[in-house]
Amino acid sequence: MESGNNNSQSSNFIKLLISIVLCEATGAVSALIGGPEPNDWFRQLAKPSWNPPSYVFGPVWIVLYLLMAISLWRIWIQPKTPQRQKAAGLFALQLFLNFWWSVIFFRFHQAGWAFVEICFLWIAIVATIFASAPLCRKAAWLMVPYISWVSFAAILNYTIFRLNTP
Repeated sequence: MESGNNNSQSSNFIKLLISIVLCEATGAVSALIGGPEPNDWFRQLAKPSWNPPSYVFGPVWIVLYLLMAISLWRIWIQPKTPQRQKAAGLFALQLFLNFWWSVIFFRFHQAGWAFVEICFLWIAIVATIFASAPLCRKAAWLMVPYISWVSFAAILNYTIFRLNTP
C-alpha cells in the first residue's frame, strides 16, 4: 500500500516539475524571440506616466508563470474526465496565446495587433478559470493574479498603441 502511495507522490511531483518547466520555458522562449527588453523600438514609444519600469516585468512574469504552473498541475492531478480535458485544453490555448503576445509586440512592433491578441488571451484565461473551478477551486484562484496582470497589460498595450498612432 505504501509503495503505491509513493508512486503516486512521485508521479505528482514529476507532473509538477513538468508544469513548471513548461510554463517558465514558454515565457523564457517568448521573451527571447521577442527580443532584448526593452528594445530600441520600445524605448522610443510614447508611454503613459503609469507605465511600470522595465525591471518590474521579468520578476512579475516569473511569479505569474509559477502560479500558472501550479494551477496546471492542480488540474492535471484531477481524475481524468471530459471537464479536466476541457480545462487542460483551455490552459494550453491561453499559454499558446501568451507566448505570441511578446513576439507580436516586441519582435514585429505591432502594438495594435498585440492588443487584439491580448484580448483573445484575456478571454482564454477567463475561460480557463471557469473550466478549472469545478475541478479544483485552488487551480482557478491561482490564475487570478495572472488575469489581473493581463488586464493591466491589455490597458497598457492599448494606451501605448493609441499614444503612438498618428
